[in-house]
Amino acid sequence: MQPKTPLFTPVLIVGCVIIMVGFSIRASFGVFQIPIAEEFGWLRAEFSLAIAIQNLAWGIGQPIFGAIAEKIGDRKAIVLGALTYAAGLVLSSFAVTPEQHQMLEILVGFGIAGTGFGVILAVVGRASSDENRSMSLAIATAAGSAGQVFGAPTAEWLLTFMTWQQTFVLFAVAILSTLLLLPMMRAPVASKVELQESMGAILMKAFRDPSYTLIFLGFFSCGYQLAFVTAHFPAMITEMCGPIMPGGMLDGLGISSTSALGAVAISLIGLSNIGGTLLAGWAGKHFSKKYLLAGIYTGRTIAAAVFIMMPITPMSVVVFSIVMGSLWLATVPLTSGLVAHLYGLRYMGTLYGIVFFSHQLGSFLGVWLGGRMYDAYGDYTMVWWIGVGVGAFSAIVHLPIKEPRQAATA
Repeated sequence: MQPKTPLFTPVLIVGCVIIMVGFSIRASFGVFQIPIAEEFGWLRAEFSLAIAIQNLAWGIGQPIFGAIAEKIGDRKAIVLGALTYAAGLVLSSFAVTPEQHQMLEILVGFGIAGTGFGVILAVVGRASSDENRSMSLAIATAAGSAGQVFGAPTAEWLLTFMTWQQTFVLFAVAILSTLLLLPMMRAPVASKVELQESMGAILMKAFRDPSYTLIFLGFFSCGYQLAFVTAHFPAMITEMCGPIMPGGMLDGLGISSTSALGAVAISLIGLSNIGGTLLAGWAGKHFSKKYLLAGIYTGRTIAAAVFIMMPITPMSVVVFSIVMGSLWLATVPLTSGLVAHLYGLRYMGTLYGIVFFSHQLGSFLGVWLGGRMYDAYGDYTMVWWIGVGVGAFSAIVHLPIKEPRQAATA
């Protein structure tokens, strides 16, 4: 009887730390929406476009960094990603025009790609046993949520005694510090059979498979919803939420303004998603991933529709954040696991990166459209309903995917 392989390996632990730090920074950008716009007198759409470009660059960079990792090594790709991330943050701290911010967010987006899910999940997947893979991917994904828990509140706190420019520089130092852990991150090489398969052959196999196309299309709404909420929810709550009652529960916790509630909402989403993502990882080992994904998108659609139809109050914000958070990144271990089961681990980084590009196309549209529609109509209602619609689309589009029977229990 072979001994059971451990779930927590050095690769998983280091991967979690890198994702956690990188995502804490990325999740905080919505907090800077109002301070930067007010300092320079910009329209809301200007900084929104910068964040939208960041998300699009992240999507473009994901398959590129996945291919780099598979060609020259995972750790070299991560180093390149961290350096690019830090450079984008530092240079952005000197930007004084919308165009400068928008162009420099390309660097930030590529940096997130090099230190984010595409590269890290591929390494974690290869380093995990078949028995532990689904849960390992879920734990690494949950680390992103852990970063989100403290990312936005930390940025809000830093802005009370630092400028946003100084905060950006501090964030650059934080992402570079993760490189000190890289020597511990050694993943096994691919098998002989996988090495004999060329990237071109695997890509052609995937591109000819209608299931891969459906996975690609379905991930679009995930990006739209998540990026819109991350970028605009803090500002939306600040301006549209009812007042926090003095002496109430939230006030007793030190949350006395809707601005503070906006940052805490992002944190609540991340905290709830830790449990939701781990549950998705467990469920992905025992049940069909495509049906789980369809269920998650259905839940998001219902939650978003109910929230926008009700008056926006501090309590509805808290409830929505918890419900949406439980479904937030639960799609990631299921989607990446489905790609790995269908097409193998050798080029998982590249294949998942291409699927993730659809996610980031949705992210770009959600963030950019949020800013444009806010400037046009003075609120976010219309763009919110579009998110409800694309969520329903994703719930439906996952159902025809041809998932191998063993993928439901692997």
